[in-house]
Amino acid sequence: MTNEQKAIKATYFSIIGNTCLAIIKGFAGFFGNSYALIADAIESTTDIFASFLVLFGIKYSNKPPDENHPYGHGRAEPLITFLVVGFLITSATIIAYESILNIQKPHDLPKSWTLFVLGAIIVWKEYSFHKVMKRSKETKSSALAADAWHHRSDAITSVAAFIGISIALLMGQGYESADDWAALLAAFFILYNSYRIFRPALGEIMDENLNDDLIVEIRKIAKEVEGIIDTEKCFIRKAGMKYHVDLHAIVEATITVKEGHDLAHQLKDRLREEIPEIGHVLIHVEPNTYI
Repeated sequence: MTNEQKAIKATYFSIIGNTCLAIIKGFAGFFGNSYALIADAIESTTDIFASFLVLFGIKYSNKPPDENHPYGHGRAEPLITFLVVGFLITSATIIAYESILNIQKPHDLPKSWTLFVLGAIIVWKEYSFHKVMKRSKETKSSALAADAWHHRSDAITSVAAFIGISIALLMGQGYESADDWAALLAAFFILYNSYRIFRPALGEIMDENLNDDLIVEIRKIAKEVEGIIDTEKCFIRKAGMKYHVDLHAIVEATITVKEGHDLAHQLKDRLREEIPEIGHVLIHVEPNTYI
């Protein structure tokens, strides 16, 4: 199974799971007098649309290079991640606004059975987070990582709702708003997670150096190629699930241009063979002046 297929499969898992949970939370929140659960349902609903965006981003970013996009379409993925963050911020704002309104209104205590619903949701969302995050690490997909953090955000809002409802039920009359305060707290957690999703995607767009481990691996592989004495500069740009590499390779100063050209191709082929997620490789041949 290719990285693209793994990522798409994980995204469908998110879409189906979020659709089911949005329905369950909405009904449980309405009939169980819990705004925290309704807030949870709102976030799950935005998660559905966000997951569709991720699916589109993954498919589009893996389109092959063309005349207008010689480096491929990988940069579409962090752009989609920005849109996903926008969904998160929007849902957090709606939840916070509605929570503040509900805190000021008298209402009934939440039903005790909503705690069992929330307990099951927390377990499922944490499982979903680990499952999708594992796929994200395997595929090097920032959009899939954003989708995984959606699951973690959902788990956090559910934990907050669980605590708020528990306080309301334990303390009784006068503490009905604990449920709403929990939803408000969850909104701030969602905003914090939005930043955690946004930051690496911004680094990808800005060609920030976040690939020190990969650089070490590339240098190690390069020196294993016969004829490559050492390496100098090594720059990496991430685009979607691919890494584009600019590498300066040091060779004997006395070899011919053709021999240097052949060595560069051998090195390029070796890097792509050893590290499948590497996309374009540009090798600049440097003569060894220390002889």
